[in-house]
Amino acid sequence: MVAETHTLAAAIVGGNRRALARAITLVENHTPEAGPLLAALYPHTGQAHLVGVTGAPGTGKSTLVNQIALHLRQRGKTVGVIAVDPTSPFSGGAILGDRIRMRDLAGDPGIFIRSMATRGSLGGLARAASDVVTVLDAAGFDVIIIETVGAGQSEVDVASLAHTVVVVEAPGLGDDVQAIKAGILEIADVLVVNKADDPRARDTVRALRAMLNLSNGSIGAARRLNIFTPLVKALPAPFPEEPVADGWKVPIEQTVALSGEGLPALIAQLDAHLDYLTTSGELERRRWARALAELDASLRDVLLADLLEHLMPDRLASLIDRIMAREIMPRQAASLLAEEAAGGRQASRSNA
Repeated sequence: MVAETHTLAAAIVGGNRRALARAITLVENHTPEAGPLLAALYPHTGQAHLVGVTGAPGTGKSTLVNQIALHLRQRGKTVGVIAVDPTSPFSGGAILGDRIRMRDLAGDPGIFIRSMATRGSLGGLARAASDVVTVLDAAGFDVIIIETVGAGQSEVDVASLAHTVVVVEAPGLGDDVQAIKAGILEIADVLVVNKADDPRARDTVRALRAMLNLSNGSIGAARRLNIFTPLVKALPAPFPEEPVADGWKVPIEQTVALSGEGLPALIAQLDAHLDYLTTSGELERRRWARALAELDASLRDVLLADLLEHLMPDRLASLIDRIMAREIMPRQAASLLAEEAAGGRQASRSNA
């Protein structure tokens, strides 16, 4: 298996599309080969510009991503697209609605599109999205676009994954107050009002500008570094050195994705934001924050897998019955299970 893993990893780094598609399938399905493969690919990552595109359903995200990718290709950039779709209630897979809107990209060897199902994950992203980004990054794509499933006011996981977050708004999807209060706007590096040919777009732009004025134009300045994980408390210092204040002012771009209107200005803002991240040191801070977030998620997975390995089904059923009878709280039951799992590991070591 080790030799096959290194052969597959070498093929991906060398640009083999078939190997790339196979690797993503292995990763998304959490197969035994996925872990060693990702470990082999990881040293080849860290070069791509990760762009997250999020917003409410109906704002035109998929059409906008299609246009962004086309414009980047015109500049000679290679582009990987991860389009996260809702999970099909019948097959458990992605509904593939994004693929329908991205037909313009088909057949271009400089573009690779992968649709992923959320599979019940909250936060607007599929659980394996970060690992798929690793595979695409190792494959050498210049820009990787992560389009979330239609996100609401709290589905903001893309902020911990992407370097640049584009939040897409559209006129007619709610009143001005709704736009201002939406928590998702707090993660924006670039705001886009799509469907700008709609007369109501002026009101949407006005509401967003009012919000930017209230926040001094920097609504996304520190949002990626407020990571809610107990791991932060275990660090000697919470975060790397703060970047200079008043660095990046969040712009508002108006686009009409169907026609491509406003896309050159949007692409210019993506380039400008990457330049800012690089020169200010913010890019390293965001990579640091992403590493911490991924470590937190991986640690939870490893600990849960270890717990399940030592968990007796009868014991679990007994604790659920006690919770239902209000004899014990779920938190207390979790502590008991963790203690018993630790005891099981100790016994296994003693027997060995």
